[in-house]
Amino acid sequence: MDLQVTDYPDEERFEMRADGELVGVVVYHIRGPAMAFLHTETEEGFRGHGVASRLIQSSLDAARARHLSVLPYCPYVKQWIAEHPSYLDLVPEDRRQGFGL
Repeated sequence: MDLQVTDYPDEERFEMRADGELVGVVVYHIRGPAMAFLHTETEEGFRGHGVASRLIQSSLDAARARHLSVLPYCPYVKQWIAEHPSYLDLVPEDRRQGFGL
């Protein structure tokens, strides 16, 4: 299965497709130097296969490449960052406690 993540900035979302089929989305909003992650959703048939994790990682990598900080309002993104501490630096230090990180 070929997974591909694409950023659609006009729609403020990342989409993941598997062999052309939409399997997941991450909705975000950029304000100033921060990318707020609002919602993550994967199609039911793809849940439990690591698709959401790969989608989040790709999305966070894109934020890092754009030199944006991350505000993980989406519970899944917050949990993912907590489980992958190498991404914690994306969340501003003064905001981490508010996100439970």
